[in-house]
Amino acid sequence: MLLLLLGIILLHIAALVLLFVSTIVSVWTSGESSTSDLWRNCTLQAGGHFCNPASAGEWIQAVQALMILSIIFSCLALFLFFCQLFTLQKGGRFFLTGAFQILAGLFVMSGAIIYTVMSPEWVPEKNNFGYSYILAWVACPLALISGLIYVILRKRE
Repeated sequence: MLLLLLGIILLHIAALVLLFVSTIVSVWTSGESSTSDLWRNCTLQAGGHFCNPASAGEWIQAVQALMILSIIFSCLALFLFFCQLFTLQKGGRFFLTGAFQILAGLFVMSGAIIYTVMSPEWVPEKNNFGYSYILAWVACPLALISGLIYVILRKRE
């Protein structure tokens, strides 16, 4: 049982780290002379490296909010898991922890979908999706799987 709990915690922490990295790092799209993320667009020109804030519209603010909410809900789920681990009755399920983690997975999925659909209006066509974008998509199933495991998991002594 201890190995199972350790595995679940490691899965949850892996999803949380991926959420943090994908939200903070500025490579949601990248090209030869530019990168862009949730917070700014940066270009490399002859005079140097220039960055403009990401104020292209409401959709980017929605993606920013959804990614931050996914981090908050995933952190809360981890905190609730440790609280429930010590306070939950024997045989009880970790429903609240699982619900928060599933919500985190749905938030990151929604944010990545909005970015996928709306980024062609904001980012040059020659740019490709970067590794932060891919990490967000990888964090989505990890968060959903760990949330489902929490819902199925029963506390044993």
